[in-house]
Amino acid sequence: MSYLRTPTTGVLSALRRNPPTTPFFIRSTTANRATFTTHSALRMKESDIKRNPHPDFKGVEASRPPFNRDAAFNFTQTPQPDWKPGSGANDLPTGDAKHITIDPNAEGRSPVNNYKLLISAVVPRPIAFVSTRSKDGKTTNLAPFSYFQLINHDPPLFIIGFASSLENSEKQKHSLYNLNETGECTINIISEHFLEAANSTSINAPYGTSEWTISGLTPGYDCETVKCARVKEAVFSIEGKVESLREFESRSRPGKMSGTMAVVEGTRFWAREDAVNEDRNLIDPAVLKPVSRLGGITYGRTVDGIELLRPDFDKDLGGMEGYQKLEAEKGGAADKATHDAQQKI
Repeated sequence: MSYLRTPTTGVLSALRRNPPTTPFFIRSTTANRATFTTHSALRMKESDIKRNPHPDFKGVEASRPPFNRDAAFNFTQTPQPDWKPGSGANDLPTGDAKHITIDPNAEGRSPVNNYKLLISAVVPRPIAFVSTRSKDGKTTNLAPFSYFQLINHDPPLFIIGFASSLENSEKQKHSLYNLNETGECTINIISEHFLEAANSTSINAPYGTSEWTISGLTPGYDCETVKCARVKEAVFSIEGKVESLREFESRSRPGKMSGTMAVVEGTRFWAREDAVNEDRNLIDPAVLKPVSRLGGITYGRTVDGIELLRPDFDKDLGGMEGYQKLEAEKGGAADKATHDAQQKI
């Protein structure tokens, strides 16, 4: 038994999922009320987003160094291995410029500006390479989404965000349309060896065309719990069932639904044998070579790792005695900073 609370209504709904079969649907509104009327989604045009900052992209790309094929994943020390509790930031150089505040809902501020700001600041973002198919099985879809994250392991739950309403998904977000129709998908993790092919699936192709054809990637119709294909080139893939869908109302245009969140439960995992350990509980990043999203049209590689132990309160801090000692050492400065800040309010 799992429970889902709707913040807008306070209603507690019990959902039986073993595994999930019928997606639970919520519509969230800015007016703090539930509504189930149909609205058109807000659509950001590519010409408004201006994602590509280079008028001559191929010319700029040609001027850059070639891809470093020899870069291998390796571990380094932390910037400050002798860091101690209470030390604050490490000794890497940083700027001292003042911070400014940005109101996402300021008058005259376009949602496009929030989009561009957030995708450049909340980085690196993992990418869900989502494979779906239509209810009748005649149409398949493959697309990358960086509004994506793992949110639980028991059960395995993932969230995927779509900048579209459910009503408008057939025209805007074909993956969401299929998810809503069938309640299932596969989530594939993008690796360096098929980055260009994965990126090609973000093309604005009409519904009914297949990104499998455009990308040249290989569909694997051997999944055990879903009917859609996994990407055979992917080192790690997840079969998933939709646990719930939730729409969100626009702040800039009340009454219009601007986004949908899908919660997906993982029902099977696929891992390449050379990437997973014998206990089947660890993926080697040197084999996975994951690709992430940064701002604009930028992707990121993962070539360096830093290991840090999770501190133990008693062993590393000395328990309450050690904490109180640290508090006494740092408390004066912290109390003064708090007092000064309160005086400015």
